[in-house]
This record gives sequence, structure tokens and C-alpha cells, in this order.
Amino acid sequence: MAKANQKIAMNAAENIGYDKLVLSQKNVRRVKDGVSIEQLADDIARRKLLQSLNVRPVLAEDGQETGTFEVPAGGRRYLALGMLIKQKRLAKDEPIPCIVNRGATTSAEEDSLAENIHRENLHPLDQFRAFKTLGDQGLDVEEIAARFFVSAATVKQRLKLASVSPKLLELYEKDEIRLDQLMAFSITDDQARQEQVWERVSASHMQEPYYIKRLLTETTVRADDRRAVYVGPQAYEAAGGIVLRDLFEQDGGGWFQDAALLEQLVFDKLKVDAEAIRTEGWKWVEAAISFPYGHTSGMRRIYAEPRDLSAEDVARYAAIKAEYEKLDSEYAAADEADEAVEEKLDRLGAELDALDDRPRLYDPAQKPIAGVFVTLAADGQLQVEPGFVRPDDEPRAETGNGIEGGEGEERYAPCSADGVASEVVVGQPANGAPEANEEVEDDGIKPLPERLVFDLTAQRTLALRNVLASDVDIAVVAVLHAFTLQAFYRFAQDTCLEISLRSNSFGQVQDLGETPWAKEIAERHEAWDRDLPQSEGDLWDFLLGLDEASRKALFAHCAALSLNAVVEPWNRRPGALAHADVLARALQFEMASAGWTPTVENYLGRVTKTRIVQAVREARGEESAQLIDHMKKDLMAREAARLLEGSNWLPEPLRLEQDGPVADIGEPVFGDTSDDPAAAGPAELPAFLTDSADPSSRERASGVEDEKDELQAAE
Repeated sequence: MAKANQKIAMNAAENIGYDKLVLSQKNVRRVKDGVSIEQLADDIARRKLLQSLNVRPVLAEDGQETGTFEVPAGGRRYLALGMLIKQKRLAKDEPIPCIVNRGATTSAEEDSLAENIHRENLHPLDQFRAFKTLGDQGLDVEEIAARFFVSAATVKQRLKLASVSPKLLELYEKDEIRLDQLMAFSITDDQARQEQVWERVSASHMQEPYYIKRLLTETTVRADDRRAVYVGPQAYEAAGGIVLRDLFEQDGGGWFQDAALLEQLVFDKLKVDAEAIRTEGWKWVEAAISFPYGHTSGMRRIYAEPRDLSAEDVARYAAIKAEYEKLDSEYAAADEADEAVEEKLDRLGAELDALDDRPRLYDPAQKPIAGVFVTLAADGQLQVEPGFVRPDDEPRAETGNGIEGGEGEERYAPCSADGVASEVVVGQPANGAPEANEEVEDDGIKPLPERLVFDLTAQRTLALRNVLASDVDIAVVAVLHAFTLQAFYRFAQDTCLEISLRSNSFGQVQDLGETPWAKEIAERHEAWDRDLPQSEGDLWDFLLGLDEASRKALFAHCAALSLNAVVEPWNRRPGALAHADVLARALQFEMASAGWTPTVENYLGRVTKTRIVQAVREARGEESAQLIDHMKKDLMAREAARLLEGSNWLPEPLRLEQDGPVADIGEPVFGDTSDDPAAAGPAELPAFLTDSADPSSRERASGVEDEKDELQAAE
């Protein structure tokens, strides 16, 4: 007869007074981890003991039980109960649920190890759902965080993950999608969009979280964009907009989902701000998110002057300054520091600064003919540029007979498109030809004939040229005087040098004014504009009075304004463009070092896919190029911009002309690599600038996809 299988008998559960329990030294847990004893005690006080202690009887020498039990498994619970007893929240003889192991078929250490190892941690998805259930039961985020000893931010993250599409949560449960990917999907509550993006990325090689977030936010506006900062999230959300947020990483405030709504809010707010500025007495106010570079070209700038000090303020300023200088002199001679004296000096200095930095006011006579440009700075703050006078609003000087610009009088022509005044027109016969009918002399002294005046002054001109050529310092001042007149004084032609300073503003280039180079030029120009005399008649003496360093700085600024290295298909200037490279080498200039980096806006979004891949291949190698070669154009451009960061890669028009052979594909050439420029041969234009470049060879080199793409890239 077959022997029946022996049934397993469980260890009995008993309630044992806490004062009969002792902590076993055979517990394998030595390192503190997870919830602290204090937190565990608070949890036991709230919901009582959820798990019994595993105990063994302490035996005497004769093998009999002593009535005391050791705790090899559940030591943290034992210590937490002891803490509650010390706090008078639990009786010291309170019966504690215990599982008593009297069989001793395994060691105490083995039982302790088994209890910790065989315990399965909760799956994160179960935790997400559990937190959501507690929220549905009425517990708020702070209460859930307090009960489970986590931060409120952690609870919000778990609740956010629980709101992801059920289809994606199911994939996560099956380990077909990673937690970091799930976190990326949580930035939007649009579950249909989540599923659409997953369908797209699951079929591609790009499944990283940053790429998922980029797809989810590709039609949004970042919260740190100047438009979003200007409007603010509160006004945007009040208008019905939704802000997407990433609770797991720093997102700069998230993304504004409705770009069209944001634009409308920007325009509405700009209109209100512009109207408030116009009521200050300006003739006109123009407001826009941004203006093209050179939008103030051809306009004269007026500046506010500090408010005049009253007699009382002048006396007060003198008294404070005298007291400050006396106290400062005495303190400088003192042997020890005195905090009270230092504080008084700081206070007096602050009062002097307040008087020096008093409000600036515009001339009431000039303000009604001037206007203001209102735009958004890069940080989203309102940027107000006041004091610009349009040429049509300039007051016209009256002639002696009371007629503005009458016949025979000197007239000032309006500024050209690039802001440089055209030539002064003087009332005299063309080419200096004599008049047809010369007047008959009478007894009085008549003016000299104009032809004679012309001949005499021609001789004086040549003689003056000869002398000027021998005085380099005055020649420099004369040229600088002509340059400065044209760069800063509209309508002014008070120079005898026939030198033209042309300065193209390139206003058709979008966001050119936001580049660091444009900002530096504008700041330098405004600083000089403030320092120069108000009247062009005083300019010559001002320039003579400048120190050599300042004179050179102004000369360089004016000369730089005329530099033009732009490639224009209707205006080919091979010599000028080649000279631009020569000048760049002399200045040791290289565009990447100047801070240029390829972005979607300035390059990658405006060329064909083949050129994008080629750029990545040249800068980062074939392996990186293969990461993006399968993408659609917009996504490819975005990823390429990220890959090219810090690579110093430059497109052909920004590279210096190469002295040697062009490197093979995969070996990027970022600029002039010649060690000995003097040894280089005659400069030649790169192929993309020449008329003779073979179109078929260009297509083979760049891999142009089709005629349509090439036309789009050219645009």
C-alpha cells in the first residue's frame, strides 16, 4: 500500500507581549535602507502592524523554553514598536502578532535571509495605479505623500504616469516599453497623440526619451521662448491654452501647446503696451515681436538728457560731496576699520549716485517729431527703443527769403536705403562750365566769374591734396571725419573729401539683429552716438581732441560698417569676396570661433536632406549620419542640429578658401588649415561661387535629390 504524502504543518501564530521579545543578533540585515525606523513607527501607529514578527523561543541549558523569544526576521518592525513604547504610544506588554518557529529545521540566519530575498517589490505600474486609486478615494497629493513618506513631487509623477494611454501602460507591463520612455510620454495628456508617436518611433531606430518628447512638442512653443515669457503662463492658461510639463526633468517651464493662441496674445498685449507708450507724447510707435536688422537705418536718434538740478539740489549735491570727501580722507588716514564710518560713506555715496542717475527727459521740442520701436528682447521683456526721427519728419531749415530749400540754396537729399546721405546738390552750372552771357562790368566791384573761381579752387585743391598727403595724422582725422559724418549725422555732407561710406543693413535676413555680432555693433554705435557732439559743425574739433586710442577705435568702427562680404547672385564680386578671405586671415577670424553653429533656422531647415546628412557625416562620421538618414526632413534637421553642437562644422559659404586640396568626405574642413599662408598661391574662389562650376558635378557631390528640393533649398 502506497504511503500517503505527509502534509506540511505551518508554524503557529501567537500573540506575545513585547516585553517578552528580544532582537536577535542573527538578523542578516545590517545596512539601513529604505524607510527609516521613525517613518515605519508612524506607519504602524496609523494602520497597525501589517506583517507578523518571525520569532524563535530562547531555550535554557536544559533545552526548555525560558518564556522569552528572539526576533531574527522583522527586526525593523521590532525597533519601530519599541520606539512607540518609548513615546508612550504603546504599552510595553502589548501583545504582538508573531509566527513562532519551534521546529528549528532551518537556521535563524536562513529565515532572515529568506524573508528579505523572497519578498517581491511592487511593480512600478501597480504603484502608479495604487496612487491613482487613493486619489480617486479622496486623498490629495500632500496626504498621499505624507502617508507613504515620499515627496509631493514623487506622487505627482506617479499620478502623471498613471494617466498615460492604457495601451502604452499595457506595453510597459509586458516590458515592451521602458520606464524612461513612459516618462517621456507623460508630458501630454493627449492619449491619442501618445499612441500616434509610439507607432511612429516603434518602427524606427530612434526611440530615446528626448526624441519622443521632441515629437510630442514639435508644434509647441517652449516656455522660455520670448513670446511665452512675455505673455506668461497664467494669462495663456486663462485664455484656454494648455501648458505641457515634464515632471521628471527640468523643462524650463514646459511647452505652450497652442502656438496660434500665444501669437494672438502677444499681439494683443503689444498693442496695449505700445498705446501706453504713445500717450507719452511720441509721434508714432511701431510694435512687433522682432524687427529686421537695420530697421532704424536712415533715421536720426535723439537721446534723453538728465533732468536739470534745482538750485536746492545743486547745493545739496555740493554739501554731500564735500562731506563724503572729507570723511573719506579722514577714514583713509585712520589706523583701524570703523563699520559705522563705512556705512555712512556708503549712504552718502548712494545719495550722490541717486542725484547723478536722476531721471532723463527728452526735449519737448523734439519728442513730437520722433517715434519709438517696441519689440521683445531675447529674455521676453518689453524692449523700448525711443527717440528715432524719420527723414520725412526732420525739420527743414528755412532759407534767407523764408522759403524752405529755395533755388540756388544748398539742399540736403534724403538718406538712401542703407542710411547714407546721398551727395549734396549745390546750385552751380554743371561741370563748372561758364555761363553763356557774362555780365558787363560797371564801376562797382562784381563777384569773380564762376569759371575763374573753379580754376583757382582746382589749383588750391591739388595743393591741399599734396600737403595732406604729407601729414598722415591729419589725413586720418579727415577720413575719419568723413566716415563719422556719414555713419552718425544724417543729411550731413560737411566734408571736402569725396569718400562714400556705404553700409548695407541686410534687413531681409530674418532675426539677424538677434545675433551676438549685431548686438555688439549696435551697442558700440549707440555709445559713440551719445559721445559725439550734437552738431556736425563741432565734429572736427571733437575728433582732433580725441586721444589716439579713441580715434582708432572710432575709425575701425566706421570702416567696419562698410564691409560687405555677402554673396549675391545678381552682383558677383569675385575680387571683393576673395579679399574678404584675405581680411579674415589677417584678423585670424574663423566663423565657428565667433560663435556660429548650425541650427534648423539658419541652415539645416533650408537645405536638402542629402546636405543635412552630408554635414553630419563630415562632422561626426558615417555612424552618426546613419542615425538620421531615414528620417523625415523636419525631424532630420532637428536631430542634425543636436549632433552638430560643438563640432565647429561650417557650410561652404562660411569656410575660408582652402589653400590645399579639399578633404575627402568624412574628413571635415572647418577653415584655413594652412601652416604657412605666405606660401599659398593666388587666391581662387571656391567652386560654389564661380560661374563655371559644372552643375552635374555639383549634383554628384551634394547628392541633390530632385529639382524641387534644390529650388526649395535655394529659397
